[in-house]
Amino acid sequence: MEKTHILSILVENEAGVLTRVAGLFSARGFNIDSICVAKTLDKNESKMIISISGDTQILEQITKQLNRLINVIKVQELTDEDSVVRQTVLVKVNADETTKSDIVRIKDIFNGRIIDVSRNSYTLEVTGSEKKIESLIDILRPLGIKDIVMTGIVAIQRAKKLN
Repeated sequence: MEKTHILSILVENEAGVLTRVAGLFSARGFNIDSICVAKTLDKNESKMIISISGDTQILEQITKQLNRLINVIKVQELTDEDSVVRQTVLVKVNADETTKSDIVRIKDIFNGRIIDVSRNSYTLEVTGSEKKIESLIDILRPLGIKDIVMTGIVAIQRAKKLN
């Protein structure tokens, strides 16, 4: 059964590492659903958060291949139970006298921000789970979405709970 998997990959912060990791997926015919990469607190390391769809066998194969790459330090699967997973979306929506108050209410419901205003559009910024972002888009669609851009999934392992 296909499932979304989130991989946290700690790598050396060197030129070409992203290309090698992405090439590994491409060469084996695996599609990357989303990817976010940034330096960590250690300037010599970067963390990649990669979202892929596939069964457990595909995940195991990818993990083994990633661990063989020389610049990969650590590969870890993050699950919904042990991680905080978020996306950010910027949505430019048609805004006229009849819809402006609706957009503000929607923004409040989704705990978002209006980050740009023009005569005929508002741009909203919302961060949340994938389901929350999908719901926001579904609600805004009838108002007329002019443009949309989303980050890939970002995730971090939860702290261990105290007993």
